[in-house]
Amino acid sequence: MTTKIIASPPRTAMEVFEMLPEGTLAEVIEGQFFMSPAPNTNHFKVAKRISRALDGLVEDTQLGHVFYAPFDVYLDPDTSAVQPDIFVIRNGNPGTLEPKGNFHGVPDFIVEVLSASNRAHDLITKKNLYEKYRVGEYWIVDPESKEVVGYELENGKFKRVSASAGKITSRLFQVDISF
Repeated sequence: MTTKIIASPPRTAMEVFEMLPEGTLAEVIEGQFFMSPAPNTNHFKVAKRISRALDGLVEDTQLGHVFYAPFDVYLDPDTSAVQPDIFVIRNGNPGTLEPKGNFHGVPDFIVEVLSASNRAHDLITKKNLYEKYRVGEYWIVDPESKEVVGYELENGKFKRVSASAGKITSRLFQVDISF
């Protein structure tokens, strides 16, 4: 572990975020700092199944790249950096994938898997943030019930497009992703 010398105390939530050790489950949303505990087993299993399905769809067909948490996504370099459970950057996305391991820009597709400790965070706070930054599709998965709720950006606003069990129906990829 490398010791960091702090020349001056951080003044913003983003400065605190950027000082954290790699892998810390933390986000900054609209200048507010949020930390999360590690996900439980069911959360992890569902996220892994969805990631595998997306890998087969996106990576194997060279449509783009699939990433999963913890991976920093800087929606705005000054006020908002998140770690979506799963996200896709399609080829042609204008954002920048940094060699040091973060993404500056807006993912095309995001999946958040609910945990008991983050339901309102994903259902309200992050939904509003992802809508503001114009994420193409946002999917929320309840790992206990396997209920899936999807939102698609239409005229700058999220429109609810799906509510099903164990299946993401993506218009962006023209496919069903079952898990």
